Amino acid sequence: MEVAAAAAKDVCICRCFTPFLSMKAILVKEFGAPDVLALETVPDPVPGWEQVIVQIAAAGVNPVDTYIRSGAYAVKPEIPYTPGADGAGVISALGGGVSGLRTGDRVYVTGSLSGTYAERAVCSFQHVHPLPASLSFAQGAALGVPYTTAHLAVFARGRALAGERVLIHGGTGGVGLAAIQLARAAGLTVLATGGSAAGRTLAAAQGAHAVFDHHQPGYLDEILLHTAGRGVDLIIEMLANVNLGKDLTLLAPGGRVAIVGSRGPVEINPRDAMTRSATILGVMLFAASPAERTCITAALGAGLENGSLRPVIAREFPLADAAAAHRVVMEPGAAGKVVLIP
Repeated sequence: MEVAAAAAKDVCICRCFTPFLSMKAILVKEFGAPDVLALETVPDPVPGWEQVIVQIAAAGVNPVDTYIRSGAYAVKPEIPYTPGADGAGVISALGGGVSGLRTGDRVYVTGSLSGTYAERAVCSFQHVHPLPASLSFAQGAALGVPYTTAHLAVFARGRALAGERVLIHGGTGGVGLAAIQLARAAGLTVLATGGSAAGRTLAAAQGAHAVFDHHQPGYLDEILLHTAGRGVDLIIEMLANVNLGKDLTLLAPGGRVAIVGSRGPVEINPRDAMTRSATILGVMLFAASPAERTCITAALGAGLENGSLRPVIAREFPLADAAAAHRVVMEPGAAGKVVLIP
């Protein structure tokens, strides 16, 4: 029996739509500026044991993709590699040992073994999830990193409870909008900031009860005034190197700051944390436990079914324009998610 099982793993039975010989994919052959993202012809992927091939209809572009591409990320892939962990499309082939999935299923993916900046991607079956018909493939590609990070920050790390006040400091990008939707659906009072009029309008439309312009000198006072001087219970922080010191002055007693993003060091006054019995929490998606990921997947599935989660797409780029997408995703004034279309 053990020999037969091992043989079955070595020779996977694949059910494919159409046999392919090659495909287009973005390859990074050296770390550097966005121009290192090159569209190449590569061999078509073949699924292994417990693996799935997804015909990618849209791939999500995340800031972490740019950090990895530049060589600045702590963990670097072997070169050459194809970027991308998020995507959506249709299952085109199944490896052996996969159950509960079929060729032709509409899915979104939250991880890829081969990279999603490609026409097809190899994924572990555990990272492939049903995509409701009510969502487009572009919206499906916006779910992975943004929504799982937002859920981890708001609930697992931030310990948010219904009735609390949460401030999404930078609420107009992919993670920020996801956090707004998740927090609003869970019964929190949601405040947000945005740097553009269009972004602030979008944050309000997605569920924020009040939105503030973080470019205005008096916006911190406005937030405190909105809370009648008490402050907020939780802050989801997207740019800690700029805002962490200010965040501590906005917290209610026992308040928490969950740091999702930072682009450098910051100086704070520890007394601002001490006087509020505040907690500063780091959020790193790749450090999430299996139990946390299981919880997040179930919660996102429920939110997609009931319509409370609805990703917003800011811009779509052809796969060949991945370099331009990497530049745009790092620009201020985001108003949704950037995706690539193969």
